[in-house]
Amino acid sequence: MTIGTVEKYPTEASARMAVEGFLPKLNAEIPQAQFVVPTLRALADRYKEEELPERYSTRESYKSILDNRILPKWGGYPLDKIKPMPVEQWLKELKRAPKTKGNIRGLMHLLFKCAERWGLIEMGKNPIALVRVKGCTKRQKKPRVLTREEFWKLLPLLKEPYRTMVIVAQCLGLRVSEITGLKWGDFDFDNATLLVQPGVVHGRVDTVKTEYSNDEVPLDTGLASALLEWRDQSPFKGEEDWVFANPRTGKPYHQEEILKKHIKPAAKAAGIGEDIGWHTFRHTYRSWLGATGARLDVQRELMRHASIATTLRYGHAMPEGKRKANRKVARIVLDLVQRGQENRPQKGKGLLPAPSSYVN
Repeated sequence: MTIGTVEKYPTEASARMAVEGFLPKLNAEIPQAQFVVPTLRALADRYKEEELPERYSTRESYKSILDNRILPKWGGYPLDKIKPMPVEQWLKELKRAPKTKGNIRGLMHLLFKCAERWGLIEMGKNPIALVRVKGCTKRQKKPRVLTREEFWKLLPLLKEPYRTMVIVAQCLGLRVSEITGLKWGDFDFDNATLLVQPGVVHGRVDTVKTEYSNDEVPLDTGLASALLEWRDQSPFKGEEDWVFANPRTGKPYHQEEILKKHIKPAAKAAGIGEDIGWHTFRHTYRSWLGATGARLDVQRELMRHASIATTLRYGHAMPEGKRKANRKVARIVLDLVQRGQENRPQKGKGLLPAPSSYVN
């Protein structure tokens, strides 16, 4: 078998590493007596080639954990030499949050599940199944939830289109990737609905987080008016145009830059602190839904969670129930928008005029 040239693999070490990548497949074709136990690096190479998730953000996260955490420590170990207690001790000593350690442990467990399926280790002998990570399922910090007063203070300090993006986030509880991924064709203004499609992460179109995320959500008439007013201001109005497109490129904004350059400075200027992120609005939406008395099954569907491990659980909400619950939160938001307009100098007209002072 030829694996490459001397130019491609100039050293013995690089050639050996390349050969290891073929071991899992070769082992499946040879008698058990001649079986060669591959290293974790060889297993990871095959996993990257065949099993990485399609979703861009998840795929990149897995590759980062593999390349920066797991492989530097365990890459050279044969699979049968990796034992539960050394792995558990290594994770315990890592100076990382419990949730991060849990993610590392989870990916290692997934690698060994693949090794079981590919016949590289005995079925039911996944060593990572015995590894424990204390506190990995506990939330380390309570999520920030905005009060009505805090949200009202924030809005006047945001310029467009970030102000409208925040209003959409708070009225619908969308993830930021879903907001940046909105196209005008996703809206059915006649029937007051929005179909949440694949989002945008780091400038790349990505799949939705779960099958439940790709769903139709109700569109309050006041929010619809706000969006139509933004479309009148925007140079991008076509069905296939992004709702929040960078005017210089016509492509979606990068959400991290908006947060860093606009939302956090505005929050600081409003006196509500900088411990705010895009997910703050999603947590706040969920909190305000609960405050309106919305049933848990309705909340789960409006949040588009796969299970109520995140929203609590149960049944199927009727569309009118979803619309009624969402309308209550949207009206809270839009009443705060109106209150903000009435208590500061006006510029322009309509529901969402441009604010008179901006945070740059």
